[in-house]
Amino acid sequence: MNSVQGLLAASVISIQNSCFIYPACQNCFSRLILDSRRFSCLKCGCTGGAKDASYRYRLSLKVADTNDLFDITVFGSCLDPFFGVTAENLQRYLQDFNQLSGETNTESFTRALVQAVETCFIGKRFIFGV
Repeated sequence: MNSVQGLLAASVISIQNSCFIYPACQNCFSRLILDSRRFSCLKCGCTGGAKDASYRYRLSLKVADTNDLFDITVFGSCLDPFFGVTAENLQRYLQDFNQLSGETNTESFTRALVQAVETCFIGKRFIFGV
């Protein structure tokens, strides 16, 4: 699953979703099911306290090379340099911001984050391991 079969030089056309961070199982990296107190992994059965959940980057992109369009999803710590922090720390910053601001509607903050990610990626050319 982690072996690179080839390289693709392509430009980012668009960001496919606005959810860049997800709670991830430490064993299998699958998305965790979270409630206010617990997490569980449907794939491997791992469970624990919600405050102990780990977070991981997941950035879905539409990219184009000279001939074709592709949907590519980039996972994990390779995105740390672009965001400037780990997914774990960005999630913590988001939670702290929401608590400190007292903001119940996080839509404007999410929009600002999406706009920042679009500015960083759209129109830029990257080499993707596929």
